[in-house]
Amino acid sequence: MLQKVNKKELYYCCKPEDLPFKTTDDIPILTETIGQKRALSALKFGLDIDSHGFNIYILGESGTGKLTTIKTILEDKSKSEPVPDDWCYVYNFKNTDVPRAISLHPGTGLAFQKEMDELISVLRQEIPKIFESKEYEKQRTKILEDFQHKQKEHFTDLEKEAKDKDFTLRKTVSGLILVPVKTTGETLSEEEYESLDPKVKKKIETIGKELQEKLDDVIRVVRDEEKKIKDMMKDLERQATLSSIGHRIDEIKSKHMDNPEVLNYLEQVKEDILEHLDDFKPQEEQAAPTLPFMKPPKTEPSFIRYSINVFVNNRDLKGAPVVIESNPTYYNLFGRVEHKLQYGVAMTDFTMIKTGSLQQANGGYLVVDALELLKNIFSYDALKRTIKDKEIKIEDVWEQYRLLSTATLKPQAIPFNVKIILVGNPHLYYLLYNLDEEYRELFKVKADYENRMDRNPEHMLKYASFVKTKCDERGLRPFDRDAVAKVIEYGSRLAEHQRKLSAKFSDIADLLREADHWARYNKHNLVTSDDVDKALEEKTYRCNKVEKKILEATEEGIILIDTEGAVIGQINGLSVLDLGDYRFGMPSRITARTYAGKAGIVNIERETKMSGKIHEKAILILTAYLGGKYATRQSLSLTASLTFEQLYGGVEGDSATCAEIYALLSSIAGVPLKQSFAITGSMNQHGEVQPIGGVNEKIEGFYEVCKLYNLSGQHGVIIPKRNLMHLMLKTDVIEAVENGKFNVYSIDNIEDGIEILTGMLPGEMKPDGTYPEGTFNSLVAKRLKEFSEALKGEKEPENNDNGKKKKDNSKNKKSKK
Repeated sequence: MLQKVNKKELYYCCKPEDLPFKTTDDIPILTETIGQKRALSALKFGLDIDSHGFNIYILGESGTGKLTTIKTILEDKSKSEPVPDDWCYVYNFKNTDVPRAISLHPGTGLAFQKEMDELISVLRQEIPKIFESKEYEKQRTKILEDFQHKQKEHFTDLEKEAKDKDFTLRKTVSGLILVPVKTTGETLSEEEYESLDPKVKKKIETIGKELQEKLDDVIRVVRDEEKKIKDMMKDLERQATLSSIGHRIDEIKSKHMDNPEVLNYLEQVKEDILEHLDDFKPQEEQAAPTLPFMKPPKTEPSFIRYSINVFVNNRDLKGAPVVIESNPTYYNLFGRVEHKLQYGVAMTDFTMIKTGSLQQANGGYLVVDALELLKNIFSYDALKRTIKDKEIKIEDVWEQYRLLSTATLKPQAIPFNVKIILVGNPHLYYLLYNLDEEYRELFKVKADYENRMDRNPEHMLKYASFVKTKCDERGLRPFDRDAVAKVIEYGSRLAEHQRKLSAKFSDIADLLREADHWARYNKHNLVTSDDVDKALEEKTYRCNKVEKKILEATEEGIILIDTEGAVIGQINGLSVLDLGDYRFGMPSRITARTYAGKAGIVNIERETKMSGKIHEKAILILTAYLGGKYATRQSLSLTASLTFEQLYGGVEGDSATCAEIYALLSSIAGVPLKQSFAITGSMNQHGEVQPIGGVNEKIEGFYEVCKLYNLSGQHGVIIPKRNLMHLMLKTDVIEAVENGKFNVYSIDNIEDGIEILTGMLPGEMKPDGTYPEGTFNSLVAKRLKEFSEALKGEKEPENNDNGKKKKDNSKNKKSKK
């Protein structure tokens, strides 16, 4: 049934007097999320459950407050949770390539680092003093004197025995040797030895061999004693050093008695210090190289191995950590091992291990943008592997892509205990869920954010509280209740529903800042409804260049749109052009041509590959509607073409179906359609009109075109009745309707619009399948019958006895004529 839409149905006004305040200064700030009951329930469940794999994906449109909400929830929740342990990396004395990870009580990491630094600093000063002390020198001297005395005794006895046997000990470059001597005490020369009697020579050789064996025994004993002396000296150094470092290390141990890892590490430190006491002794200074090709001097002993790399420091936390990672590269998430150039060589050590977001969030929560995570190579796969393995590794991910492998550190992994929260759009969520099986096992909690909420008194008041909150946060002027009412109406406009409010609070916040700007510009102490209207007008003006260019082309006649008269097979359809930051409606001329044939409805856009699948489906629905309504007693013998005139891009959607069927029926019946109307709406096979999107922009788009040719009161738009709840039109359109200069009609069935477009009654089908004479449907049925009869003159070819086709006599007769 055709229904004229009145003013109240065009716009759902928010009455300022219904708001229980005068300005936003009279109301509290917003302390809770509005209209996201389902999402908040999912978040609470996901954050409370501690089972493996119940990580969270928050999905929703941009600007719905997903990130702000989760930040607020996590900040509150984390305060009541324990602070996790500190983590540090230390030198691994058993495997130097694998730095050791040690956990410490929260906030004690830096204290432990300071204790170790002070220990090494003190030892570097005290250990040299130990070796310079009188007591140490006295004990050292006694040990050396005892050794020298024993050594002297061994060689004195050997020298005496050698002397008795006419031999003497001589020192040479190669060591001690036994040399025979004369009775006078002089050594026997080689010539003299050769001139001796063979028996004498043999005797000397025998005695020399015996003495050499004894010399070897003495040397062996002396060397054994030297080793004992070295051990004694080493023990002396250890004991002397232990007297200085033992109590200091024990003092550090006493602070970590409940941490076996730290106690074990301190024992290894003590042993390493005692094994490398020479490093603590004064070193001789060496000149630095003056030329680049010269070898670098011998470096001073490094004490870096006794340092502590406080990897995760939770000293300042008041609860569980909450980390928001805006740039989730692999190294930002998992940490890295840095390098520094020294004499042209890249050097590193365990103190250059840097933390990532996962380690910082360990024991707490990590929030990551899903799209950014997927855009960064390695990050997503490594994150899934970390969740599955329950440990955080720091690896060189590029190692597998190098031609030559390089030696680098492989820090010990630390246990993983983080609740991962991904934030992204719905498309990305369903893409991951359907294509990645591991994702389903690791992210089992879905928090789905609404893009709009019910427009009820509770939510309207919370909307006002949101305005108050943003005023306080941004230092904006207070809004009076008229201005707040305008903001609420704008929320319904964004939601495209009279009984809904938009949940895209980023758009609302932008409007608040712009309205405040115009209030300041106009020197208003309060932001008024005029300031809000001005903000909306200026925003439209900044973005509507394309719309104005199209209107200009329409006014100049470049784009052909008729708003007066009546034309057969032509109607004004409506579409929405979305530029991203601005969208607007624009009318399009839709034309139809029909004639006898068997091709059916030819969609010109489809033939030129400019039509989308939904639009192609709509054309098939038109065919089904025509057949079901007008071809119950005869075949549908028709060839028709439909097109959007002056369309040079693609066409998609089914919102022009109603316009197309009216143009088609007009062409068949030969009845003109009034061009002062535009129509939008989709339909089903039974002719029922279905709702469409962008109804406000479409009405306003045709209104702007009609304004170019002066509104006469005959112009209007026909929309689906089911779209009435979506109407939130601009003020000037409402005023034009109220003043009778513009009209909006709603229909529920295709036949409801026939009378207003053609001036003819549609006509109801009689029991015999025909329509009353003089009605629109009777003209359509009659014309379709004519098309069918025009084709009946062409008979199907018959087969003769030999299987060959017989000639068509009628055609032969015509050809003879």
